[in-house]
Amino acid sequence: MAAQNKLELHLPSRLGAEKAAMDFAAEVARKMNFPPDRVEDLKTAVAEACINAIEHGNKLHATTRVGVTFTVDAGRLEVAVQDQGRGVGKPTPPEIESRIEGKTPARGWGIFLIENLMDEVSFEATADGNVVKMIIYLEEPE
Repeated sequence: MAAQNKLELHLPSRLGAEKAAMDFAAEVARKMNFPPDRVEDLKTAVAEACINAIEHGNKLHATTRVGVTFTVDAGRLEVAVQDQGRGVGKPTPPEIESRIEGKTPARGWGIFLIENLMDEVSFEATADGNVVKMIIYLEEPE
């Protein structure tokens, strides 16, 4: 197995900061030769995970940070997004039908998008905060 490379970003808990992680993820994926549509999937998932960490985990507190770790391995990219919140773990999935019908606000699609755009996704509440791990493979997993 090829050696892993880890890269880390630390973002302020301010909306708009997710763009740095999104752009960085795109650059890493392009260098790994991901096709353009998968780069776009990754950008969307990373941005959504960061926004969730900023808004829900860190509650927009200016003194907190969002950590984004990129682990590059042969044909595989893992992105872990960690906030400093307590006890959130896996968010409740959105009620799709009520949103489509306009019965509830249209917000809340982030987890749905992340789970449907990435090849593997996990959520964990740790002593240091909440972590969402997203894995995207260069080739379809068998």
